[in-house]
Amino acid sequence: MSKRDYYEVLGVDKGASGQDIKKAFRRTAMKYHPDRNPDDKSADEKFKEAQEAYEVLSDSEKKAAYDQFGHAGVNQGAGSSGGGFSDIFGDVFGDIFGGGRTRNGPARGSDLGYDLQLSLEDAVKGTTVKIDVPTMVICESCGGSGARKGSSPITCPTCNGQGQVRMSQGFFSVQQTCHQCSGRGKIISDPCGTCHGQGRVEELKTLSVKIPAGVDTGDRIRLSGKGEAGPQGGPAGDLFVQMNVRPHDIFVRDGSNLHCEVPISFAKAALGGELEVPTLSGKVKLKIPSETQSGKLFRLRGKGVSPVRGGSQGDLLCKIVVETPVNLTSKQQKLLQEFESSLHGKSKHSPRSDHWFDGVKKFFDNLTG
Repeated sequence: MSKRDYYEVLGVDKGASGQDIKKAFRRTAMKYHPDRNPDDKSADEKFKEAQEAYEVLSDSEKKAAYDQFGHAGVNQGAGSSGGGFSDIFGDVFGDIFGGGRTRNGPARGSDLGYDLQLSLEDAVKGTTVKIDVPTMVICESCGGSGARKGSSPITCPTCNGQGQVRMSQGFFSVQQTCHQCSGRGKIISDPCGTCHGQGRVEELKTLSVKIPAGVDTGDRIRLSGKGEAGPQGGPAGDLFVQMNVRPHDIFVRDGSNLHCEVPISFAKAALGGELEVPTLSGKVKLKIPSETQSGKLFRLRGKGVSPVRGGSQGDLLCKIVVETPVNLTSKQQKLLQEFESSLHGKSKHSPRSDHWFDGVKKFFDNLTG
C-alpha cells in the first residue's frame, strides 16, 4: 500500500474539517471506484489508498497520532478498526445506497400543491375558502396497515426485519435498502382488498383554508399533514396552497400600493372640479385642481393594502387621463374651432406645447447649420 501523505491522497489541507475530509474521500472514491475503472489496475490501488487515508483522518484519535508521528503512529491501526470499510462506505455513500430512508419506518406521504385563484378584494381583505383536493387518504378497511382485516404484516424474510441487506461488491460490501420490503422490515402476505396492500386509497378531500389579509400572487400557505397519507400507515405529507390573484378591472397592485387610471374630460381638467373615485373600502371624493395635466398622479394615503407580513398600509395612486371627446356634433366641432382660434398665438395657454415646438425648431436648426 502506498505511503503517500494521507492529506495529499485526499487532496485536503491539514486543518480540514471532518466534513471536508468526508467530501474529499467521497469525490476520490467515486473517481477511482473499481467498477468505474475495470481496465485500470492503478485505479484499484488509488481506491484502497483513499480508503486507508479516510479511515485514519476520519477518526479523531488516529488523526491526532498521524499528525504527530506520521505513518508510524497509525501503522498498527490503519485498515483494522472495528467498523471496517463497509461501515465507512455506508456512512459516506448512504444517501446513494438507500441510506436516506429510516430503517423499519414507514415512508412519509407526498407533499401536494394547489393553485388557488383569488379576487383582489379577497386577497386584500382576507377570506376563508373551501377547496377540493384529490389525494391519497388512509384506507378505512385496514386502518392504513395494508393487511386484510384480521391479519397483520409479517417480518420480511429477506432482511429479517432489518430493512437493510448487505451486498458484496468485489472486495468490500455495502448495506442497501431491502428490495422486498423497501426498508420497512415487514411485508404483507394477505393484502387488504380495498387498498391492495397500499394502506391508502384515492379520495377527493374538501378542506377549509383561511386566507390572511394582504396575500399576493406567489404567496404560499402550508397546511401541515394535509398532503398524501404515507403508504402502510406512514405520516402524511403537507399541502401547499399557492396564491394567484386574478387581474382586476380597475386596480393594479404593486406591493402594498394600488394604482388606477381616472379618465376626466378636458373641460374638467382645465377648470377643475370634484369627482368620486373607487377604493377597496368604498368611494372617496377627489379634488381636481384647475389646469390639471394628463398623467398627473394623486395619492390617497392609506387606501392601499396592509401587507400580510406586517407594515404600514399602502396608498392608492390615481393617474389622471384627460380624455379627448369623440362623436362630436357639428355644433360642438364649431365651438371647439372657435375655442382653438381664441387660443392661437397665446403661449401662456399651452406652455408645454410651445416649449416642445421651440425645442424641435432648435434641433432642426442645428442639423442644417
